[in-house]
Amino acid sequence: MTEQKKHRLALIGARGYTGREFLGLLAVHPQIELALAASNAQAGEPIVGEVPDWPDSDQAFVALSPDQVDDVDADVWVLAVPNGQSPPWVEAIARCHPDALILDLGADYRFDPDWVYGLTEFNRAALGNARRISNPGCYATGAQFGLLPLRDQLTGPPVIFGVSGYSGAGRTPSARNDPERLRDNLIPYALTGHVHEQEICTHLGRPVRFHPHVAAFFRGITLTIAVDLGAPATAESLMAEFQACYTDEPLVRVQAEIPEIPSLNPRAGICIGGFSVDARDAHRASFVVVLDNLLKGAASQALQNVNLALGLDELTAIDSGTMDPSAIEPTGQGDGT
Repeated sequence: MTEQKKHRLALIGARGYTGREFLGLLAVHPQIELALAASNAQAGEPIVGEVPDWPDSDQAFVALSPDQVDDVDADVWVLAVPNGQSPPWVEAIARCHPDALILDLGADYRFDPDWVYGLTEFNRAALGNARRISNPGCYATGAQFGLLPLRDQLTGPPVIFGVSGYSGAGRTPSARNDPERLRDNLIPYALTGHVHEQEICTHLGRPVRFHPHVAAFFRGITLTIAVDLGAPATAESLMAEFQACYTDEPLVRVQAEIPEIPSLNPRAGICIGGFSVDARDAHRASFVVVLDNLLKGAASQALQNVNLALGLDELTAIDSGTMDPSAIEPTGQGDGT
């Protein structure tokens, strides 16, 4: 039997936490091989230095610019560059590799109707033949998983209180990823107009209010969501509604207890729980959503989308088991593609 030819993937922006996480998943993918991992800041350094389980100890990061993509043998391109930097790459790849699959992990194409929005469990049909995929933001992923089952019952803007580990602020030094500044602290930021608030509103089709914060832990997100509903509810009825919505989804767990980040299982999934209804007004409810910002909020959801677009099993190379939340710790500062 002839061995099936593997897809070749180019990762642009491999130095960031998300890029490194994506490489960790790709290391065990049986049907995709890495054409290159581009990081100008780490060009020449071995990938195994960042991803200890990388199977090729000799393979190194490379420097690459958009005008060099014609020389790259890849049919899949994943862009993990800062917001605003994807368009030159997309234009060059589309010109030199018109049939290639391009997935952008940034926000540049999340509002573009010509790109498939990769909220995997809600958009599988469109992802099956997509060539351009915009990967959702981490907060936006969790908020939509929490709100989409209730979308048609909302009578006012939900209020979303979000707390992220500081890996969500990236590797460029700032107050929001400085462990000393965060020690015994919780930093609110972008209290109006956050790009993820715009993203949630656009794809939910409803206005929301979103208040992001960053805390001293490294990875993970917890979202406390408060909603006003058109009909009275109970904690039991809400939980039953969410269980019915997600009953066939292996990466989504619904539970009665308030979920916490360390207990996420599968680590590449989402947990929703803690359903509570106000005893004074049964139209008012709250619940909690937790996810890993580097996995379901970024890298593993991206790989789900790539798998679907390539006609592969959606969960190929995505660990459905547990993972130590400190498995990837910061090893330096500074950003770069």
